[in-house]
Amino acid sequence: MQHSPLALRRIFKVWWPLAASWLLMGMELPILSAFVARLAEPKINLAAYGGIVFPLALIIEAPVIMLLAASTALSKDWASYQKLRNYMLVSGGLLTALHLFTALTPFYYVVAVDILGAPPEIIEPARIGLIIMTPWTWTIAYRRLNQGVMIRFGHSNIIGVGTGVRLTMDISVLVVGYLLKLPGIVVATTAVAASVTAEAIYIGFRVQPVLRAELKPAPVIKPALTYRAFSAFYFPLVMTSLLTLLIQPLGSAALGRMPLALESLAVWPVVSGFIFMLRSMGVAFNEVVVALVDEPRSTRSLRRFTIILSSVTTAIIVLIAATPLSRLWLQDISALPPALFILARNGLWIGLLLPGLNALQSWYQGVLLNSGKTRGISEAVAIFLTVTGLVLWGGVAWGKMTGLYVGLIAFSAGMFFQTVWLWVRSRPIMYALCKRDACLES
Repeated sequence: MQHSPLALRRIFKVWWPLAASWLLMGMELPILSAFVARLAEPKINLAAYGGIVFPLALIIEAPVIMLLAASTALSKDWASYQKLRNYMLVSGGLLTALHLFTALTPFYYVVAVDILGAPPEIIEPARIGLIIMTPWTWTIAYRRLNQGVMIRFGHSNIIGVGTGVRLTMDISVLVVGYLLKLPGIVVATTAVAASVTAEAIYIGFRVQPVLRAELKPAPVIKPALTYRAFSAFYFPLVMTSLLTLLIQPLGSAALGRMPLALESLAVWPVVSGFIFMLRSMGVAFNEVVVALVDEPRSTRSLRRFTIILSSVTTAIIVLIAATPLSRLWLQDISALPPALFILARNGLWIGLLLPGLNALQSWYQGVLLNSGKTRGISEAVAIFLTVTGLVLWGGVAWGKMTGLYVGLIAFSAGMFFQTVWLWVRSRPIMYALCKRDACLES
């Protein structure tokens, strides 16, 4: 039977709710930065959040962050979902305990002072923020597990609504904190903790009908998913997220040891937050590939969508960086003073390739995920970490270039070589897919 090619509008229909969710999530950091920049001691509080709190919170949650991809790929029947849920409960609890241990014991100073080398003025504000962020890991683990179920059963639109709930809570807390003139780090971390909790509650409520009416009656898969099979699938993903997120504290440690350390740490969340908003559109494509690549004659359409997405996101960052829109976003909205605005605008040019690279990565990585060959993903991330780390080390050793610029150069170089390796590792699978769909992979 001859199948019609997968329509681009079908891909867009699956992609846009996920993209909207990631985009709204990506807006969180720029919005936080804009509010904190308008409160007392903005440079210190921005640096505390971007240089210590956010990187540490990310690295602690690394073992659960890939639950979205795992749940999308593996939640095919009730027994499989239960195994994923058990992992979520245990890992979420242990990682929350690690978060509290890091924030409440002298180990915090080992990390913040000895390892990260953070400027002295941000050490104590960041510790307060890290304590407030305690709900972060468990709520994200719970949310991502159940979002994967929704994607698997065709309810990705609910995810976008959940992100809207999160952003609404974010802005509400930020406005109250701003009106009360609370310390910027307290306002930012309270907003994040409250918003991820609100989103998790909403997703938990909306997933229940899907679990009852669609997942529980789903046919039992053969062979059944075992914990050993799950570990073989998921361990490379854990290493992937761990190595990826390790670059955040590594980058903070490097920026703190280069020229204009405090300025770079203060601008970093503004610039990286804006770039992530554009990158998020490519990140969202990963689950789309996992969900749709099995459909007959999907390869050519998914590849075309990748090229369009990569081109559009690159064009947007060029438009912003090259026009007065950069001043509107960085100075008027994000409230950066003139000296920091110049630093940030230059940073946008350095990070020019990042959004487009993310779209390409999601295409190659999604194919690898769908095939179950996740080792290549971990290898690519190891390459990313190695290249990025070497460039950061070189910047610290040289000691003559502004830390923000070195950080963005390092990140861009690492992502480029990561993308190349994903392309190499996905070639055999791409060939098989194109043979199936009678297309030529270029």
